[in-house]
Amino acid sequence: MTPIDPASAALTVREPADLIAAVPYLIGFHPTDSMVVVGMRDATVVFAARADLPDDTASAELRAAATAQLTTIVDRQQVDAAVLLGYGPPEAVAPALAATTAALRNQEIMLLDALRVTDDRYWSAFCDDPTCCPPEGHPIDTRFSPLAVAATVAGQVALPDRAALRRQVEPVTGAARSAMRAATERARARRRALLDESPPGDLLGARTLRRAGEKTVRLLLDRQRRGSAPTDDDVAWLSLALTDLEIRDYAWERVTEEPWQVTFWQDVACRAEPDLAAGPASLLAFAAWRIGNGALARVALDRALDVEPQYSMARLMDDVLVRGIPPAALGPWPKPDRKGRPGRSGTRPRRRPDGEQRDRARPAGRRRP
Repeated sequence: MTPIDPASAALTVREPADLIAAVPYLIGFHPTDSMVVVGMRDATVVFAARADLPDDTASAELRAAATAQLTTIVDRQQVDAAVLLGYGPPEAVAPALAATTAALRNQEIMLLDALRVTDDRYWSAFCDDPTCCPPEGHPIDTRFSPLAVAATVAGQVALPDRAALRRQVEPVTGAARSAMRAATERARARRRALLDESPPGDLLGARTLRRAGEKTVRLLLDRQRRGSAPTDDDVAWLSLALTDLEIRDYAWERVTEEPWQVTFWQDVACRAEPDLAAGPASLLAFAAWRIGNGALARVALDRALDVEPQYSMARLMDDVLVRGIPPAALGPWPKPDRKGRPGRSGTRPRRRPDGEQRDRARPAGRRRP
């Protein structure tokens, strides 16, 4: 689900062809075999959501789940109206379009239209008048649409397909991977040295490692804010530090709505050694969700869950995306402490999705963020 910032996406939609041209810029890529719903409030597009189109072999349960997912997302947004679009061959799109249309109407959501988009043509499921909706469909060419040109000029990007989006979160390869593998070995040696030097009262070196990890988070975020990307050694040390959930949470609390945060965590997630990528990829998902890039958040979560299927933060964010919870529901983040400094937010659930209690005994003397 991708919430839309009207101030940054002021694109005029006058007819179905304009909306079809806008969809790739709303969700971040050109959809295929997809169901897309675009929601509006006060005549302004406020969100777009996409789900995979069930294929011919999908069971009735899978088809119902796809319909329910979109319906739940739309219902949560409290929109005035919506348009439904199905992308793919008619034999797959038509039944999915009909089922989702019925489900949305059962929720008393006003549907302005339900469009089937196949190749370079579209059809309206709400019109069977051949004088305005010919049986052969309406031709479209989004490549030269004025709206696509305006979106490109405004800096909005539509990738060729979802595979191109997934490639944005894949681990680096070749020489870059070899360099990161060596940097991670240096980071492991650095951690062993810190443990050896930790004071006797620091059980297992927990305080020493967390202080070092928190300092690294602050330092690297500050550098990125000023335009300096982390080195291989920085990324290796940070990704190793994030395996401590206290440090991961410390970084989580510092994810803002600033786009450079997405750049930073995307870089870290791609360069981190694959077995250390769950934390950075989950932080990338949260950063992308915060700025309304639900498509990037989704593929980042897929990467995190591929690495560690039970990773608590990834499962929590997965639930957020599936339920279509908008970033506005987050409230103040992070919640300032009594001294006005960033601290733990009261809005974050205190239990993991699997029911495990989040609260843990803290090492004595641990500094608050």
